[in-house]
Amino acid sequence: MNENKENNAVQLRTRLKALRAAQNPLESNRGALLIRGRLYTWLATNVTRLREENRPLPRQIAGFWSMPEEPQLTPLLRQWVEEDGYQVSLPVVTAPNAPLAFHCWEPDAPMREGAYGIQEPIGELAPPPDIVLVPTLGYTREGDRVGYGSGYYDRTLAALKEAGHPFVSIGIAWATGDLSGTGHQPQSHDMQLDGVLTDKGWAKPAPNL
Repeated sequence: MNENKENNAVQLRTRLKALRAAQNPLESNRGALLIRGRLYTWLATNVTRLREENRPLPRQIAGFWSMPEEPQLTPLLRQWVEEDGYQVSLPVVTAPNAPLAFHCWEPDAPMREGAYGIQEPIGELAPPPDIVLVPTLGYTREGDRVGYGSGYYDRTLAALKEAGHPFVSIGIAWATGDLSGTGHQPQSHDMQLDGVLTDKGWAKPAPNL
């Protein structure tokens, strides 16, 4: 990336973070609740259809540990584990330029502070995920994603595709991150998401499993 593009990317992330920070906390709490509800309904509906078609059901969900300014997913991850029997994993940073590793997570299990101050599970390495929930700062309606600039999820999604394991990727974002009409152009290494879910609904339509 040349210096001009890098400066533009930094300015874009700064602007998106400012828009996110300006949200009313009550609206953020309500929005996170709506995101969790839509995610739960999406998965339940897909599972019902797959069961009727006698097709394999998803079992492995790669979530993420939400930072305070991101939509809070923990109540839903807990419900998926405790009530629905899914195995949930969370990302672990293993090296600066490597894909993320997903380790098994259990509610109330000990965690440790990893890179960037984000909590990481200390459980064993999880099987390849069927669903990957991706923290998303900015997005387009086509599924292009703006993350935090370190490239971890681009490398991770690329590695999962290369490994040949089928999975669905869903960006979790605030509606303030919508880049529609801004002329945003993804970089060559950017991986498109299969769906994007915001507090205002599906910005890129919900994918089928």
